[in-house]
Amino acid sequence: MTPAETGVLFRNAEVAGLGRTDVRVAGAGIAETGRDLARGKGERVVDCRGAALIPGLWDHHLHLHAIWAWRRSVPCGPPSVGGRSALAAALDAATPDESGWVRGVGYVESVAGDLGAAALDALRADVPVRIQHRSGALWMLNSAAVRQAGLASGGPPGIERDARGNPTGRLWRADSWLRERLPPARPADLSGVGWELARLGITGVTDATPDLTPEAIASIEAGGLPQRVHLLGSPLGSPQGPNPRVTTGPYKIVLADSGLPGLDDLAARIRAAHDGGRAVAAHCVTREALLLLLAAFAEAGARDGDRVEHAALVPPDVVDRLISLGLRVVTQPGFIADRGDDYLRDVPADDRDDLYRCRRLMGAGVPVALSSDAPYGPLDPWLVMDAAVRRRTRSGAAVGPDESIPASAALRSYLSAPDDPGGSPRRVRQGARADLVLLHTPLDEALRSRDAGAVRHTMIAGRIIDP
Repeated sequence: MTPAETGVLFRNAEVAGLGRTDVRVAGAGIAETGRDLARGKGERVVDCRGAALIPGLWDHHLHLHAIWAWRRSVPCGPPSVGGRSALAAALDAATPDESGWVRGVGYVESVAGDLGAAALDALRADVPVRIQHRSGALWMLNSAAVRQAGLASGGPPGIERDARGNPTGRLWRADSWLRERLPPARPADLSGVGWELARLGITGVTDATPDLTPEAIASIEAGGLPQRVHLLGSPLGSPQGPNPRVTTGPYKIVLADSGLPGLDDLAARIRAAHDGGRAVAAHCVTREALLLLLAAFAEAGARDGDRVEHAALVPPDVVDRLISLGLRVVTQPGFIADRGDDYLRDVPADDRDDLYRCRRLMGAGVPVALSSDAPYGPLDPWLVMDAAVRRRTRSGAAVGPDESIPASAALRSYLSAPDDPGGSPRRVRQGARADLVLLHTPLDEALRSRDAGAVRHTMIAGRIIDP
């Protein structure tokens, strides 16, 4: 990041379709827009050469600490690892971390089938190994890891056990419990993640990690990230922290695929969040979970800001219920590009058009925001936008092509505010916060290419971060 600027004058930019526009930034805000603005004393001048200057992008659903950990882990799934022998080689070559463990990520069953302790022991048994499924919902441990984590002594229902009650090495939705039993880890330094986000034109994010610990929140507030951060995982009743760039959003509730809650229990959790002054952001990836969630909102009542995270499968006959309840959808069409060939193999044909809907929801009036779910989905917002437009898999096959949306609509969803995902896009205007992206080209050209290489400069709160 550059040192503090006295001020920045963007000259000859395309702003909201109008060329030859100048934009003056003073402090953290936009002080003036117009034509032929006089340079102020000490101002840095950036000649935009007719390229677009747009508001900074906002990723409405990702996981900051998981991105940081992912970058320090062993890839165990496609496209890096495509079979059992490749997985064995990757684990064999892995250097254990400072605590002596090997951490793998991105596993999917197409690589080597279902993995438990015995299967992992055959791949590497000399050190504790834990591998995360690419969904983020499942950890798989070898026998050394099972012993060190103390799985045999009991714990949450997510610990899978065999007929004799012994742990198989598979843990569902037990991240917090497992974390407490791992060797202490060094605090996450999120500055590298912040730079990676800025390189893509992302000036703010919504962290969707549920049940954040005080330590996790403190590391986000520590200042390593230049981006603003909206937290879904802050505990109910937690006060605003000392960093004004970190704010509290709706309350995250996970409808786990491995065990859905009862209707009464879910409705009670929604009421508790609403009574605490928070909307709800509900993780929901199956048809059954969505139907349960809609029934719970009907019973508990919905409030402004309630949102469905993922909405991976949306039958057409529930769209009107989403509208009547006033719910938003935060979805990830990037999974079509990243995992679409798996969907074509594994998802029943009758369900494929329901995957990561965009056009039908937007056309019906449901506010829809695109996001990455990184590291579980591709972080690059330009790739996500491209997936929303093209609906193509890695092999080029189409998945739900009728759900394609224009590139301009995909971009608008990334320009919506953190407390209004899928709502009106933010604008480059006087008085707005100086979170900006200068492209190399006019906007129409950037929307045709949908490539992160279009980003020339990213500005956050009036400071330029060069990719």
